[in-house]
Amino acid sequence: MSLKINIAGVEFKNPIIAASGTFGFGEEYKDYIDLNKLGGISSKGLTLRKNPGNPGIRIYETPAGIMNSIGLQNPGIDHFIENELVFMRKYDTVTIANLGGHSLDDYKLGAAKLDKTDVDMIELNISCPNLKEGGMAFGTDPAKAREVISLVRKETNYPLIVKLSPNVTNIGEFAKIAEDCGADTVSLVNTFNAMAVDIKRKKFVFDNKTAGLSGPAIKPIALRMTYEVAQAVDIPVIAMGGIMNVEDCLEFLMVGASAIQVGTANFSKLDTMIDIIDNLEKYCTDNKIDSINDIVGIL
Repeated sequence: MSLKINIAGVEFKNPIIAASGTFGFGEEYKDYIDLNKLGGISSKGLTLRKNPGNPGIRIYETPAGIMNSIGLQNPGIDHFIENELVFMRKYDTVTIANLGGHSLDDYKLGAAKLDKTDVDMIELNISCPNLKEGGMAFGTDPAKAREVISLVRKETNYPLIVKLSPNVTNIGEFAKIAEDCGADTVSLVNTFNAMAVDIKRKKFVFDNKTAGLSGPAIKPIALRMTYEVAQAVDIPVIAMGGIMNVEDCLEFLMVGASAIQVGTANFSKLDTMIDIIDNLEKYCTDNKIDSINDIVGIL
């Protein structure tokens, strides 16, 4: 029985990846779980220069998830290359650099810098809903999405993952744009644009009024979108959105995801990903499945 998968020539020991923005660079979790057991880690969203993130409240719990308005707080790509990447490469897991940006130049220069490193893959984040400029527009406008993906593709030879926004009418259209512009795989979904009001203060909870919703509440919608994207493209699909356990993971694999990312669940139970890996192995053994690839896209 094997949990190994291959995406764009990169071999993962299993299809479980730590989602960007919920796992830092892995260092915060190293004392609680064995990072070597993970299929991969997607870094915190990186920008060309150090970014302090959004002011005000950044995290707000909902009945079935959380809302966040972090705003891509990160140390900047140069600091990442000299420090966090060095830490990540100590572990036997696939290292994915998540690249964000405020402008086309930011994406272009950021991709060029990352191309000179020893990361395994680049995940292009064109879908972050918390930036006042750039991110949301690139991820929801077909012409701008095509422009930034094509630009980054020219700057790097590394396998390119394009992370899609769910805040669009037809996510399959954007997946096809990514494929046509040279993406090796797509990942979805990022957070859903949402809102919260503080009735005591009679104000919006977040300074930006809206924030990104993640967690179990979005899982059925993320599952539907994953199926739609898997039907629309011929490149591998990496899925995320409210995955809390092995049952959730299996649903996403069966509708067409080659791998999954776990995000919000890492906050509520630190060893969620380890549990999913162990239970995925047990599921395959119990059901006499020789390779996890045998159940990908069976629906």
